[in-house]
Amino acid sequence: MTGYTERAGLQVAGILADFVETKALAGTGLSPDQLWTGLADILARFAPRNRALLAHRDAIQDQLDHWHRANPGPIGDMAAYQAFLREIGYLVPEPAPFQIGTRNVDAEIAVMAGPQLVVPVLNDRFVLNAANARWGSLYDAFYGTDALDAAPAKPGGYDPVRGAAVIAAAKTFLDDVVPLVEGKWADWTGGEFSLADSQVSLTRRGDDVLLRHNGLAIEILVDRTHPIGRDDPAGIKDVVLESALTAIVDLEDSVAAVDAEDKVAAYANWLGLMRGDLVASFEKDGRTLTRALEPDRQWGDEVLHGRSLLFVRNVGHLMTNPAILLADGSEVPEGIMDAVFTSLCALHDLKGLGQFRNSRTGSIYIVKPKQHGPEECAFTNDLFDAVEDVLGLARHTIKVGVMDEERRTSANLVACIHAVKDRIVFINTGFLDRTGDEMHSAMQAGPMIRKAAMKASDWIQAYEARNVQIGLACGLSGKAQIGKGMWAAPDMMRDMLDQKIGHPKSGANTAWVPSPTAATLHATHYHRVDVFARQRDLAAMPTPGLDALLRIPVAEPGHNWSDEEVRAELENNAQGILGYVVRWIDQGIGCSKVPDIHDIGLMEDRATLRISSQHIANWLLHGVCTADQVDAALVKMAAKVDAQNADDPLYEQLTPDSIAFQAARALVFEGVAQPNGYTEPLLHRFRQSKKAV
Repeated sequence: MTGYTERAGLQVAGILADFVETKALAGTGLSPDQLWTGLADILARFAPRNRALLAHRDAIQDQLDHWHRANPGPIGDMAAYQAFLREIGYLVPEPAPFQIGTRNVDAEIAVMAGPQLVVPVLNDRFVLNAANARWGSLYDAFYGTDALDAAPAKPGGYDPVRGAAVIAAAKTFLDDVVPLVEGKWADWTGGEFSLADSQVSLTRRGDDVLLRHNGLAIEILVDRTHPIGRDDPAGIKDVVLESALTAIVDLEDSVAAVDAEDKVAAYANWLGLMRGDLVASFEKDGRTLTRALEPDRQWGDEVLHGRSLLFVRNVGHLMTNPAILLADGSEVPEGIMDAVFTSLCALHDLKGLGQFRNSRTGSIYIVKPKQHGPEECAFTNDLFDAVEDVLGLARHTIKVGVMDEERRTSANLVACIHAVKDRIVFINTGFLDRTGDEMHSAMQAGPMIRKAAMKASDWIQAYEARNVQIGLACGLSGKAQIGKGMWAAPDMMRDMLDQKIGHPKSGANTAWVPSPTAATLHATHYHRVDVFARQRDLAAMPTPGLDALLRIPVAEPGHNWSDEEVRAELENNAQGILGYVVRWIDQGIGCSKVPDIHDIGLMEDRATLRISSQHIANWLLHGVCTADQVDAALVKMAAKVDAQNADDPLYEQLTPDSIAFQAARALVFEGVAQPNGYTEPLLHRFRQSKKAV
């Protein structure tokens, strides 16, 4: 750890103080003294309140544990259960009907519908790719994935057979969403044409064509000298879709940031995005390539935004970080530190200090995860007020996206939205973390059903539907995003095309995707579904009640799984835990494509880790399995994970004595005691140990 230096009564890591004073403050008009004094005041006011909220979480969990031990198994008397939840303050009174009052929201959030990327802030190349994923080639997306029901491309250069299938599929897509009055797009030879849908706008730039459908742009690029265009009847070389309208630059679940060094790297990349000067160089096929932010796109007098609108996801209320020590020697609440420094970096955008603009309306967009109920949302609202005051910003300049991923939040979602009603721009169902919290909240009720069976649980269906209906009732349509979760399998694009259209059909005007290519393919869904029309239809429908939402996925009393079922469940969970943790602890990789037990690459982050570790902890607690069985599964799956990573030169084998293996084991055997089932305390502890070696 870098040495500390005193600032306004705080002990600040030297590397952080240097970054703030020489880079983050440069050009903002704020002095170091203003910033540090303001931060010290915020911490004096909000750190004790933060600790009190966490203590309240623990108190509620203690009461839940006591109730479930006295009333084991599935909920028998739902009315009595809900009365208990109201008595302990788990359920709060719902506010009178209201409409959110958020103003100055960029169009990408308020009035457009399209994909959303989530990207780890610590990987500069990835964040640039995400910011540049506003536009994507449909030809490339079809050609390089399994999206088409056609033979894959043959190796050794361009495969014309595959190319013909790609072009045919792209033109069929155009026929479906922007049909011609006469003929098919495959028959178009260039020149003038008429569209069947009068609501689709048309712009020409020479031979190129720009169409706008359902609020999204489609570029048809024509070049008869291009290797693709020269063989096309109209000279079309590519069809480019407006794809990731927004992207979340993540400081939370997808990164491993445990100290000042990590946090400064994160803040520096976010600052580079806000200034527009972030550059990443890397080696590929023996060449050095460079990534930078894409410029805007010019169509005559019209300028199209060249980059995704960027959110930044701060950490939640739980963790502290040694980057700053308070006067009593305790670590700074990391979420408070994030709020101040990510907003400070975003000042460069608001003041026009860089090459590009992120927000054209003068807003800062922060996603706030893992909040438990309206009291914690109100804390965030007050914290953002205080940050605005220190930075000299107008009230509600800082907007908030609320992750609906904890059980107490989804059960009180109306009250949570009300607590931030004048700055909210986003609610999103984080069904993975939500499943982890479902298990931990009712940990003492009994053994949970198998993980795969949870996807069909009543509570999940109610959770997803309530999120949309409550968002619509609170007036989010046209002002904010109602979002859905991640497609986790980046190599299974055909399945994504088949299934993820359910998200816009549900009334969600955004949903998460794992890559720029997936964003382009998912963008086709927003042409096939008019989300805002769908929201108007859904607005008249009733909101599902609490009964289904609060039905716990616990097995019936006396249910027994076979030895084979127990072994399979343990090994599946153990493999997922080890495959993720070994990269987190040894290499500081917080999100990557991790092979599952069937060798299918899945995008893994802390949410999936939370589910797997809590599930084994639950089965251990209730005697479904033994400690010896768990250890046997971990040892067996360690060998499998080693084999899956055999080609990684940085990989360190998982042995029982390795720090990564010990971390994985602790996540299971200490899982019941972890606050709200979160994995961060243990991951941070073991990662810091690894960095100290």
